[in-house]
Amino acid sequence: MDGGRAARTSLLREPALQALLAVTVLGFASYCLTLASLPTYAVEGGADASTAGVVTAVFLGVTIAAQIAVPALTARFGTGPVLALGLLAMGLPSPLYALDDGLLWLSVLSAVRGVGFGIITVLGALLAAAVAPAERRGEAIGLYGLAVAVPNLIGVPAGVALVLDGHAAWMAWLSASPLLGLLFLPALMRAAAPLVPSPGGGAGRRAVGAALAPSAVLLAVTLAGGGVVTFLPIERPDGALATVALVVMGVGAALARWRVGVLADRLGTRLLLPAGVAVGAVGMALLGAGLRWDDAALLVGVALFGISYGAVQNLTLLTAFARAGAGGATAASAMWNASFDAGTAMGALALGWVAGGLGLPWTYAWVAVLLAVTTPLAVAATRPVAAVARPPEA
Repeated sequence: MDGGRAARTSLLREPALQALLAVTVLGFASYCLTLASLPTYAVEGGADASTAGVVTAVFLGVTIAAQIAVPALTARFGTGPVLALGLLAMGLPSPLYALDDGLLWLSVLSAVRGVGFGIITVLGALLAAAVAPAERRGEAIGLYGLAVAVPNLIGVPAGVALVLDGHAAWMAWLSASPLLGLLFLPALMRAAAPLVPSPGGGAGRRAVGAALAPSAVLLAVTLAGGGVVTFLPIERPDGALATVALVVMGVGAALARWRVGVLADRLGTRLLLPAGVAVGAVGMALLGAGLRWDDAALLVGVALFGISYGAVQNLTLLTAFARAGAGGATAASAMWNASFDAGTAMGALALGWVAGGLGLPWTYAWVAVLLAVTTPLAVAATRPVAAVARPPEA
């Protein structure tokens, strides 16, 4: 049967998806190479450790602003030109990091790159949903998530290692990788442009409201994730435990974000999304307990949270698109991406203040409670929105 053959055909054979994955890997490689290395680079250049995070804050702040502007930009100029602008803004300034390690200089360059990253994230997620048949959208978003996760596993430690070994110029030049993405853009746009939905009427405003619930669920989970990656290495700076824990979390998140999409195509998101949030709550509770009493519990907790972290990313994006409808897909992607970055930033800042008073184990315990009370919202987030979207599952 044709349906059986279609189900067995790998999406990786689709030229549009191949080009999108190449653009995604090259764009996120630049982001990951600089994410942790630029604060280190600033401190090595004489900046106080307490101010090194300014570079990241500037980058993410501009990224969120750019994400909000993407729907209007694409409505006026088209998806291809805006994505090309994003790749240029992300890649062109990167080699200039090698010229100076001053905090102001690094922040100015990061602001320009934040514009590019905001564009790449919104349009990458949009295109991932557009280039696959509707019944395989979860699988396509899973492959897109894998293309995001692999650079994270490699690029973050590689960027820090290059800076610490005195090779900041290599970090800077390698971070120009989005420019290579321009080579894949014509093929991507030829195949994908006819499939990208065009916003119309009040679709953008309706889509923001429709995507609000899944985006709020994502914000809660990424807040927890920001708190784990920021403060776990500080709490356990000696030995390899924190490093192993972060690797376990990263691998779990990558595999879950990849494979949960196939499950979502078969089963829908109605049960999977609340289950993913609940698993995250259990993981954070074990992580907090493990910090106080047992390293094995810590590793089990961080593994469970990593699975939740990756699965919820895929499932909330699917539900945001389903609730927003075709005409609101760009606005839904912008809302989802802004929530992701805002949650990560809030976790890195707000949880630090809480941990200063309660200690990190109790802070993680309270985050577990937050995720537990978010589970009913995850249930509500999978429900369709009348007159905007079809049900997210059959």
